[in-house]
Amino acid sequence: MCTALVFPSCSKKTDSAQSGKEAEKLVVWSYSSELGDMLDEPSFGYKKKHPGVQVNYSLTPVDQFTSKLDRALHSGSDAPDVFALDVSFVRKYVEAGSELLLPLDDIYEDIKDKIDLYPVQVGSYDDHVYAMSWQVFPGAVFYRRSLAKRFFGTDDPEMVQQHLKDIPAFLDAAKLINEKSYGTVYIVSSSQDLFMPYKGLRKVHWVTNDNLFIDPAMQAYMEMCRTMHVKHYDAGVQQWSEGWFAGMNDTLTDEGGKNVKIFCYFLPAWGLHSVLKANAGDTAGDWAMVQGPVQYECGRTWLSVYKGTKSPKAAKEMIRYLVSDDEFCTAYARKTGDIVANVRTQDEIKHTFKEPFLGGQNHYAQFCQMSKNTKESLVQGSDQAIESLWNEAVFSYAYGEKTKEEALAEFRSHVKATLGF
Repeated sequence: MCTALVFPSCSKKTDSAQSGKEAEKLVVWSYSSELGDMLDEPSFGYKKKHPGVQVNYSLTPVDQFTSKLDRALHSGSDAPDVFALDVSFVRKYVEAGSELLLPLDDIYEDIKDKIDLYPVQVGSYDDHVYAMSWQVFPGAVFYRRSLAKRFFGTDDPEMVQQHLKDIPAFLDAAKLINEKSYGTVYIVSSSQDLFMPYKGLRKVHWVTNDNLFIDPAMQAYMEMCRTMHVKHYDAGVQQWSEGWFAGMNDTLTDEGGKNVKIFCYFLPAWGLHSVLKANAGDTAGDWAMVQGPVQYECGRTWLSVYKGTKSPKAAKEMIRYLVSDDEFCTAYARKTGDIVANVRTQDEIKHTFKEPFLGGQNHYAQFCQMSKNTKESLVQGSDQAIESLWNEAVFSYAYGEKTKEEALAEFRSHVKATLGF
């Protein structure tokens, strides 16, 4: 018996030529190309499996995306039916709840037995699911095998993990690398890499009972950044800068023009393919992966439906298909290496991976295991604004521009002035 949703396995044929009806239309917006690839994939993509739906897909640069989306959703004029939401702003829309978004509760009830809970937690508010993701987002440490052999005598992931098993061990490793290399190798290129791991240590939201709260883990991060700078354990570049990427392919130089090397990067599962592989160059094959000192998440993309859509069933079916369809998730994971949220797919394929870029390591099985240990989500809609101000405060202290007390006071003042907390 068919459910209220239009499932491919039990729905009537939807091709307009066969039904005699005009094809349903869906307007889909995104800020990254991966959603478009999922729609267009010729063998198993959404369009291939839903020929009766006409999809108008639009890609907008991320720095322009939320402004465009806000105008459309609040005005109701030319709003998309389905749209992508990045982790940095997903809660802003989810917490608007029924004002803007169509609940996806019925989809979740249908698929909850095979979907990882964490992405659903992030996409839920006031007991309703408003956004869903096809991914899980465990973070890890990717390190250079050749450098591990040089400093630790082994490149074996189990052995290297012991050198990075917790924060004290990580600092010991940073000191060892610094001393043995005479300052020509840094454990990380930027101490900003440690922000997401330290967020993983938090126990309390930034905003609790309408008051700003600085979790002890965030203050520990502040001290870590100061230590990394003072002791020259990081290369001092900005995360996502040209220098940060250069460290992946051995083209990073210091102020004197001398080549320096980077031992490792903290990256989420999607970062392997989208970031590290794309920038590693000749270092490909000289990498491996371990969990590192902290269990952390670094989310990517969620999908939501506009409350005013004229095609709610088709819009929700698109999300159901991309998030949970077994055939799609298996084919997509095998093609892209993405760690899908469909745990049935995870269990089916996780032992079949052997990643040449990682020296033949099966990272997929480890990521699947790590995703099972994910803590409850602490993501809030105000995070992006608060964390931008927080990082300004951290680095003013780390680089000696302000005392810790001055930096914290300025941070609190700016949050109060900007957000009212």
